[in-house]
Amino acid sequence: MAPNEETQQFIRQHTDDDVRQLALRRTVPAGVDLPTALRQIEGRQTARRKLPSWAAIDGIVYPPHLNLEQCSSESTARYKADLCRRLTGGGGRLVDLTGGLGVDTAFMAEVFECAVYVERDEHLCELARTNLPLACTVPVEVVCADGTDYLQRADRSALIFIDPSRRDNHGGRTYALADCSPNVVPLVGELLRRADHVMLKLSPMLDWRKAVADVGRQHVSQVHIVAAGGECKELLLVLQPQADAFTLVCADTVTGMTYHVADNNEAGFPLPCQAPARGMFLYEPHAAVMKAGCFAALSRDFGVSPLAPNSHLFLSAEVLQSPSFPGRRFLIEAVTTLNKHTLKATLGHLRQANISVRNFPLSAQALRHRLKLADGGPHYIFATTLADNSHVLLLCQKEY
Repeated sequence: MAPNEETQQFIRQHTDDDVRQLALRRTVPAGVDLPTALRQIEGRQTARRKLPSWAAIDGIVYPPHLNLEQCSSESTARYKADLCRRLTGGGGRLVDLTGGLGVDTAFMAEVFECAVYVERDEHLCELARTNLPLACTVPVEVVCADGTDYLQRADRSALIFIDPSRRDNHGGRTYALADCSPNVVPLVGELLRRADHVMLKLSPMLDWRKAVADVGRQHVSQVHIVAAGGECKELLLVLQPQADAFTLVCADTVTGMTYHVADNNEAGFPLPCQAPARGMFLYEPHAAVMKAGCFAALSRDFGVSPLAPNSHLFLSAEVLQSPSFPGRRFLIEAVTTLNKHTLKATLGHLRQANISVRNFPLSAQALRHRLKLADGGPHYIFATTLADNSHVLLLCQKEY
C-alpha cells in the first residue's frame, strides 16, 4: 500500500510543486510510480489545509482527492475528541463502526486506552493499517467488516461512534436519517446495550429536531451542531438509555465560539424588533446557530433585539459584555434605503465592500452589480428587510 522508496523520494523532492505541471513530465526517475506520486503530493497539499498534523507526518498515505475532501477536518475531529473526553473522562475502549479514512478514529482514540476501527472497504482498511500507527499513539485494531455485523458481537465499550453514509447506491446524497447506510434507527437499542455512550455523526443538512425524534427523544442527551469557518459541517447526537432532557450546543471549531442554548424548546418570545441606526451594534449568528434556529432563545440570552422576524440579524445600542455573542459583531456606520440619491450620498465613496443579504429581494451578486462595488475591503454591507417591510442597506465595520 505504501509507495516504494523511489516514489517516496520523488514525493519528498516535489512536495510543494504544482501537480498539474508534474503530470506533464515526459520522463521520471527509474522506479517512480508517477500516478501514485501525484496523488500523494496532491493529498499532502490538501492535508496542509485540512489536516495539518497529518501533513507533518512523513509516511501518511492519502486516498484519492474526493475521499480526502469528504473526510472530517482536523478541527471537527478534535472537537469530537474533546467531546469524548467530557463524556467518558478518558480510558476504556472506543469502537468506530464506520472507520472511513480514519481521521475521526485517530483523534478520538487518543482519549481512550485502545480503539477498534471497523470498515467494510478493504482498500480503506489497508490505508488505516498504514496511517493509524503513524497518526495515533493509542493501539487501534483494524477490522475489515460490516459495522452492523460487528456490532452484534462487539464487547461493551466506553463509546461507540457511527457515521452513516449519506450517499445512496447511485452516489446521490440522502437527507433522511432512515435512508443513510447503515440505518441507525433500528440499531439504537443494540448500540446502547454495547456502549456506555453512543455518538452519531449526521449530515448538517438534516433537520436536527426530526433526527432527535427519529432516534428517540428519550435517548438523546446532547445535540451538537458543529460549524467550521462559517460553514455548518456536522450534526452530532449523543445517546444514552434514558435522557430526561437534552442539551443543545452550537459550536464553531475555527473561532472556538460555543453557545449552550438555554431553552431549546424556544418557549416564550424574543425581545421586540428594533430599527437599526448609526452607532448601534449589529450581530450576525455563526452558521451553527443559524442551523439550530434558536433565535428567540438567542435574543433573550444575550439581550439583543431582532432587526426583523425573518432577518436573523440582531441589534444592541450598547456593546455586549461577556460572554461574547456567538457570531460576528459589527458597528453600524450608516443606514440607507435603495433611493438612488441616498445611496450615492452614503456609499458613493466606496470602491469595494463585503456584501451579505438577509431576507432581501436581490442576491448578493445582483446587489453588487447594482452598486458597482468590487468584493473585499474593510467595509461590510448588510442588505435586509425591516419589521415594517422596508428594504435597507447597513454599512458596517467588523469588530470580531
